[in-house]
Amino acid sequence: MLSPSGGSFPFFCLVVTGVAVAAWALSRLRDPGELPHPAGWTLARRDVGLGGTAVLLGGTVYTAYTVIAVPGLTYATGGFGLYALTYTLLLTPAALIVLPRLHQAARRHGLVTAADLALARHGSHALSLAVVISGLLATMPYLALQVLGLGAALRGMGIDPTNPRVIPGILLVFTLLTAGFLPRGLRVCVRVAAFKAVLMATLLTVALILLLRQGTGGGWVFDEAGQRLAARGMSLAPPAGTGTAYITLALGSVLAQLMYPQVLTVALAARCTDTLRRATLALPLWTIALGVFAYLGFAALAYGIETPAGHAELAAPALLRKLAAPWLAGLLLGGLAVAALLPAAVMAIGMATLVARNLYTEYFNPTATPKHEVRIARFAAPVIISGALVFSFLLQPQDAVNLHLLGGVWIIQTVPAVGCALYTRWFHHRALLVGWAIGMTTGTALTVAHGFDSVVTLEFGHTHLSFYVAFVALVLNLIAAALLTPLLDRAGVMRGPDTFAARGGLPRRGSRFAFRVD
Repeated sequence: MLSPSGGSFPFFCLVVTGVAVAAWALSRLRDPGELPHPAGWTLARRDVGLGGTAVLLGGTVYTAYTVIAVPGLTYATGGFGLYALTYTLLLTPAALIVLPRLHQAARRHGLVTAADLALARHGSHALSLAVVISGLLATMPYLALQVLGLGAALRGMGIDPTNPRVIPGILLVFTLLTAGFLPRGLRVCVRVAAFKAVLMATLLTVALILLLRQGTGGGWVFDEAGQRLAARGMSLAPPAGTGTAYITLALGSVLAQLMYPQVLTVALAARCTDTLRRATLALPLWTIALGVFAYLGFAALAYGIETPAGHAELAAPALLRKLAAPWLAGLLLGGLAVAALLPAAVMAIGMATLVARNLYTEYFNPTATPKHEVRIARFAAPVIISGALVFSFLLQPQDAVNLHLLGGVWIIQTVPAVGCALYTRWFHHRALLVGWAIGMTTGTALTVAHGFDSVVTLEFGHTHLSFYVAFVALVLNLIAAALLTPLLDRAGVMRGPDTFAARGGLPRRGSRFAFRVD
């Protein structure tokens, strides 16, 4: 079991608070004068260069919970946890296919969110609303997991983040985050992204040096970890018979990741399509870093690290505490916690823009100016972060993880309406709506019915195959949309206007509270 390490905590606070204050200081820097516009606040004037895009994209995709959960997966499940590396390797080619094309469309038509794309391509306000609902439902638990990532770093030092004496410190960090990142939007996130990249590189380098100083190489670590896993009935390789689960988990995770508002926000902020492509090619460097984190999970096994039941995510922090002096462990775990601040800010910005642009302006104030949209987004972002904090403190960590698993199911259902829309308008918008509803319902039902397990086993005669639940729901979504599209076209059901073809602006509503299924 973990025991408190008071000597680490002051250094932990030093790193976390220092970066938060630096973000606040950077937000004070004056930017060139311009009229407030969503493209300025949300997308940093669509002028983020190669270096900024590379560190911001990687820093947003590889969140604090990712770098804590991956060693926890390898610690708890052995080789099966390596699917996360397969998924991140597949992410680069998938991102090269989807994101540059999305960037081109957004530049041409003035799009800021995924819901804008669905509206512009299919002319359907209801379909756009479906994309907003999926984005908000899926991203809120993801944002809450960043708070849990900070909590895991604290637990790694034997400090209970729910302790009334610790909660004010967590609230202070996120207050500084709100004051530092949000007033000027994505611009400050770009400036802070380099901090995260340096901290992650330093953390991994020091961790590997600490392991080498023990006089044990990688061969010993894998041998010892393999023996301990074998005692649990697991191994360093993915278990036999889990091939379909492994593959669909990787593919489904890739598709889901590309649909999250924070990833799309970073992609649309790139200066040009070529900048985005070249920045995407840097993602494998982050995958290498994630591979080292996965190795830390095996090292925790090899060194006999024990974590409380159900808290495998504490494996890497506990290993760092075992190997490093208290002051160094505090600095390293502080760097791990800082990894939560950047993606949390980008998530809040992406969600706030959906609220301001695709809910408030769309349904409550169609005549809102760009300046007013930015004002609403700036107000919504801290409210969203506050909601995530409350969400994190009220629910058990496992509840937040379960909701995040559902979030993957929900966000992947926007692939037909957003991802496919970049390449074709063959699908009828009403068919896409029905497919989305089927995917959301069946995916949620399957996940809950199987005890929030992300993998479900299906029977095909005498054959039993395991699949990622979100992937199964997406297939049902696509089948429904594909079957209904020709039927609706044959029945003469009108389609919405395609502003991609007309090269026009987004179709906006002309009155308030006009909820129509069109």
